[in-house]
Amino acid sequence: MNLEAFVLGCGGMMPLPNRHLTSVLLRREGELFLFDCGEGTQVSLRRLNLRWKKISVIFISHTHADHVTGIPGLLMLSSQVDRDDPLYIIGPPRIAEYIESSRRVLDMYINYEIIVKEITSPGIVYKGDGYHVRCFPLSHTKPCYGYTLEEDKRPGEFYPQKAKELNIPVGKLWGKLQKGETVKTEDGKVFKPEDVMGNSRNGRKFSFVTDSLASSEISTHVIGSDLFICEGMFSKELAEDAKAKKHMTAQEAAKIAAASSGVKKLALIHYSPRYTEHELKNLLQEAQAVFPDTVLTRDRMVFPIEYVD
Repeated sequence: MNLEAFVLGCGGMMPLPNRHLTSVLLRREGELFLFDCGEGTQVSLRRLNLRWKKISVIFISHTHADHVTGIPGLLMLSSQVDRDDPLYIIGPPRIAEYIESSRRVLDMYINYEIIVKEITSPGIVYKGDGYHVRCFPLSHTKPCYGYTLEEDKRPGEFYPQKAKELNIPVGKLWGKLQKGETVKTEDGKVFKPEDVMGNSRNGRKFSFVTDSLASSEISTHVIGSDLFICEGMFSKELAEDAKAKKHMTAQEAAKIAAASSGVKKLALIHYSPRYTEHELKNLLQEAQAVFPDTVLTRDRMVFPIEYVD
């Protein structure tokens, strides 16, 4: 089952010619999930030829303009195609007010159901087949949340030789055992999945954190992330500015990744517009000195998220 993250925009505060505002799309087979929706989101969706009408849920970190200004256009665009499934929008308090006022003022024509859910407490905010999305609070200038999408554990490896040694007929019974079901053969013998399979295996985990003070609490939530996308808005020389504005430096993002057991890759995002493309390399070097497996995101960059075992 494929799991991929597409960076639609990597900038913060204001869009630049080669840096749209923050937005990441996660594709898990036929389902699409959007994390934040800054200005320019539609442009990257089109250039990547993604099936934006299949977006199931939009998860919003907070209601600052550079994270939500792309929503009205996306809502109107979705009315131009046949859409049978509802669109969920999940975010902090006042996200419902923003959606409703945008629809009213812009007199939007919407021909599908929009379900807005405001977060009232941390925890699981969305569940699907084989995965769940959890939110956790961040420390910013207004209510803000980070998100993780984590897959359920997978069955262990199936050992055909063991099944043959136990005289379990090849066919449907093998399939049922691999799905975690107990089976009974024609001679009345009962077999459990653990008789022919190894230990269960972890699914994959994606984490998204932007606009927050650095905090050890973040580490507890992003543990085990195969891909951890985190803001790295400033260089370490502007650490005091970052703290005053309740943002974090690239180095602080790396420290969180290093303190989070099992994080495999850190992808920095939401850069200050003060940094040129060349200057962003300084942020990368500062982060890699702490957490070597760090990369700079760029608009329309794609990250495949693979199974480890």
